[in-house]
Amino acid sequence: MAAGEPGDLGGYYFRFLPQKTFQCLSTPETTSRLRQWSMLGRVAAQAFGFDQTFQAYRKDEFVMAFFKDPNVIPNLQLLSDSSGQWTTLGTEVKKIEAINVPCTQLSMSFFNRLYDEDIVRDNGHIVKCLDSFCDPFPISDELRKMLLVEDSEKYEVFSQPDREEFLFCLFKHLCLGGALCQYEDVLHPYLETTKLLYKDLVRVTWNGPNNLLRVNVGSSLRNQHSVRKNPQTKKIQITSSVFKVTAYDGAGVCYPSTKSHEQTFSYFIVDPIKRHVHVLYHSYGVGEMS
Repeated sequence: MAAGEPGDLGGYYFRFLPQKTFQCLSTPETTSRLRQWSMLGRVAAQAFGFDQTFQAYRKDEFVMAFFKDPNVIPNLQLLSDSSGQWTTLGTEVKKIEAINVPCTQLSMSFFNRLYDEDIVRDNGHIVKCLDSFCDPFPISDELRKMLLVEDSEKYEVFSQPDREEFLFCLFKHLCLGGALCQYEDVLHPYLETTKLLYKDLVRVTWNGPNNLLRVNVGSSLRNQHSVRKNPQTKKIQITSSVFKVTAYDGAGVCYPSTKSHEQTFSYFIVDPIKRHVHVLYHSYGVGEMS
């Protein structure tokens, strides 16, 4: 049996958690930014609980069980490709793909190199460049060139492992935005919104008996992360697992959309301690303008 196909679904049962809200997407400042980036009304976060111990090596069984669960089917949101309205899946998932997304970064200092490499000026303004195009994205500054143009001298500022990090993925998605994105002239809104999303999606409540530790360190992201202090090494570790998820029905890709696009995505962020899974979803298109 191929990975990601129905079989023994591991006995996972899920429950929808509508009471869980994600302030990172609902504050007035973030709402204004998402509107400017043409993402408002096309991005959503949801939470579900599950009842069994999560084991990362069984991620395919976990995700397939998620799509088969009767508490998920009527509650998992996605945008209809035809009407553009929020709806539910409405089709039977036959196969899934769950790609591991590294989630190891604990500090926004990860992005300091943008200043060091003259992509962003010391005053926070993004350095402009000659206009070009990387379908479907217009490029008019060094930030988007670094994100998109592989033969650019700035592209290697972030290595391939860096680019695979969940923190970088969130940052890139926000920078590229939706179909009518109005790009920022300064870096701060991108960094601040990335930080809010990252902290909210992987947050967990922890207690002493499990060697879990609350840390508050300046601009560090640790204070609201799902983190565990390794009793042997004394190092702080993120315990959340992140997967980029695609689902298929009998006709092909059905989730997150039947239309493939770099900016259409669904990430599953699994907290094995609270037994919660957060779903971050976005479908590329024209966001709400008012």
